[in-house]
Amino acid sequence: MSSRPVVAVRSPVHGLARRSLPVIDVIAQPLSAVAPSAAATTLPLLVAAASGAGAVLVAVAVALVLAVAVAACVNQFTRRIAATGSLYTFVVRGLGPRAGVVTGVAMLLGYGFVASFALAGAGWSAQRLAARAWPGLATGDAPALVAVVALGAAVWWVLRRGIRRSARVTLVVEVVSMTLIGVLVVALLAAAGPGAVARAATPQTTVPDVVVGTVVALTAFVGFESAATLGAEARRPFRTVPRAILWTAAGTGALYLAAAWAQLVGYARAGTSLADGVSPVDELTTAFGVAWAGPVLDAAVVASFVACAMASTTALVRVLFTMGREGLAPRGLGRVHPGLGTPTPALRVTLPLLTAVPVVAVLAGARLWEVMQALLVVAAGGYVAAYALVCAAVPPFLRRVGERTRGPVVLALATAVVLSGALAGMLLLAHGTPRRAGAWAFAILLGAGAVAGLARLRRRPPLRSRLGVYDEPVAADLLGEAA
Repeated sequence: MSSRPVVAVRSPVHGLARRSLPVIDVIAQPLSAVAPSAAATTLPLLVAAASGAGAVLVAVAVALVLAVAVAACVNQFTRRIAATGSLYTFVVRGLGPRAGVVTGVAMLLGYGFVASFALAGAGWSAQRLAARAWPGLATGDAPALVAVVALGAAVWWVLRRGIRRSARVTLVVEVVSMTLIGVLVVALLAAAGPGAVARAATPQTTVPDVVVGTVVALTAFVGFESAATLGAEARRPFRTVPRAILWTAAGTGALYLAAAWAQLVGYARAGTSLADGVSPVDELTTAFGVAWAGPVLDAAVVASFVACAMASTTALVRVLFTMGREGLAPRGLGRVHPGLGTPTPALRVTLPLLTAVPVVAVLAGARLWEVMQALLVVAAGGYVAAYALVCAAVPPFLRRVGERTRGPVVLALATAVVLSGALAGMLLLAHGTPRRAGAWAFAILLGAGAVAGLARLRRRPPLRSRLGVYDEPVAADLLGEAA
């Protein structure tokens, strides 16, 4: 009779603070990664500039439906697998290691470049905020670069202290920011009156404009799936992670709709159009006689960007940790701090690089705002590509576990097709704009990363069987075992 234990003594992701995060900390991760406060103040303007003010509400609503559909597809995995590798691990389990490698590269681009974008956005917003008191700071990007470096160091310090502390910091920052944005939205809608609110809700657009606007609006939702990277660290992963993903997608979408509605109403009351706006926060607070609220909201946007950088880096280092633990990435990245349970080697490698990207680009002659647009294109491309692949992975995964049913399969395949079209549209729309550098960077980096990863698989055939690791029950988890 074999004496081998029924379950393993040690989890494949040992070293992390397993089963330590309560639901509130798990929710903090995707909420901060999405950065809803920063997105709510800028998304309507970006959609209006791309497709016209009349398409804003419909485009945001369609993007909301699409984000919820992706969340439902991702949750087919999160209810069954607790994986720090997030979508990368899920695609390996559904479509195999080759597709998983492509997804992993896409996720690294998504998390990494959105973290760089958030740091750049925080520095840019901090410079605008400081220029209110010292107008001389409004010239050039040098003050923003100083802020980027300082904020990058602050993010590194918080993240190194452990997931519990970083989750609580980001949650407090984002809740305060969302509260301030919510107060402004309610105030604008109340001041406008029922008639103006109803007129703003009447769509005056065309199908092509809605398609263009939806592609732009979708970029504001990316990051909601990042709760899946905490699957091993959540106390009740199969319950809290799916809820965090779905609630974040739906809740931020509702905030975006309300913010877009309020901005449409506010600009109409001021006798202008949202499509002609430059800085909605400053312009609307001034138009409604509450200019004092502008600096407060600018500070909230800075805080939201910082929270986004923290959450995105948290997800990034956990994907790298998974790859290092498997052997797809250097083994050193699969180690953790023995006392803090944090993947500090991955953090040491990535965060300085993420901070340097916008700084180097500006020093090379680019404007910070243009750099931010390019970074966002790369990040959004990575996210949307990974979303399409994870949706395509749902049918084979459900078939393998013997739980394939018609509804989830149809939803997954339809969503994968729509996302593939959205990705193509996003890249095509970037050409002829300052964002075209981001489109080229995404295509080159995704291709180079995928080629390198697939070449590693060919050189090391046993590696294929090691991809897709996730947290599994161990002896200490069983009832009656010692902790």
